Amino acid sequence: MSVDTQDSGAAAPTAVAPQRTVTAVTKFVAEHGGSATAVIQPIGLDGVRITLVGADGVLGDQVVDDLAAADAVVAAVDGLTASGWERSVTSIVTPRVGHWKKMAGWVANQTRFPKARNGL
Repeated sequence: MSVDTQDSGAAAPTAVAPQRTVTAVTKFVAEHGGSATAVIQPIGLDGVRITLVGADGVLGDQVVDDLAAADAVVAAVDGLTASGWERSVTSIVTPRVGHWKKMAGWVANQTRFPKARNGL
């Protein structure tokens, strides 16, 4: 039994970074210290989130269609490197004032909360 190892001549499709996303990420990098770390996170059917951590610790994000597009964005932007949520990344994160409230949505404005239902 043999395995065919010859190239069939068909080139693998290359991902193209969305220009709008590249422009936004380039602007973010320039405004936050000239370098940033990108944490690439699949978010289901909505695509892939590129969470940006600037050199000054400020957070930003962009969403693209797939992992290939996210990798293409990282490759297209100077000063941007890919990483996971490593200690070196999480230790510099300093969200903007009010960021937690924006992310909490309607819950941030609540003054009354229901009692826990787990018996505690």
